[in-house]
Amino acid sequence: MTIYIALIRGINVGGHNKVPMAELRTAYEGIGLNRVKTYIQSGNVVFESEENAETLRPKLEKALADRFGLSANVVVRTAEQWERVLANCPFDASALKDKESIQIAALTEPPSRKAMDALEANRGESENYAVAGSDIYFLFRPSVLESKLAKCLPKLGDTATMRNWNTANRIAEMARDMAGPEGSPGN
Repeated sequence: MTIYIALIRGINVGGHNKVPMAELRTAYEGIGLNRVKTYIQSGNVVFESEENAETLRPKLEKALADRFGLSANVVVRTAEQWERVLANCPFDASALKDKESIQIAALTEPPSRKAMDALEANRGESENYAVAGSDIYFLFRPSVLESKLAKCLPKLGDTATMRNWNTANRIAEMARDMAGPEGSPGN
């Protein structure tokens, strides 16, 4: 079995698209996923499955629609892929100052040329980004709330969902725990 991470876009944000995590776990168990665990209310799910990511993604999205009436994109990564995302971050989290942050945008597909042009046009002196396939790393200074670069994030479209560095690491830790001391996090 492979351990997967599903990142659901746009649930439980600002009182919209409310999805109770216990009900989400039940819905995902109902489509045959194993050992389903969630982290905080923003749609982070760790689970096991014998299916591949291409098959899982539409099933996860359909379960959200069927159970909660939501049309939400889900980004799926294996635990191993997520570990690589964290390991390849080009920014030093230990060097962050107050209000600075590293965020990871996980996309269902590589960003469009239009999105990349918007990001490049809004790159500031004190903030930066780096693209690695279907993931984009952001370094926001002095904060994401004051960032010119963050204002163009909607250009990534509804195929992207963001997680801060702490959340991204906690999700990886959950996957490692699921794998156990002698297990592998997945393919």
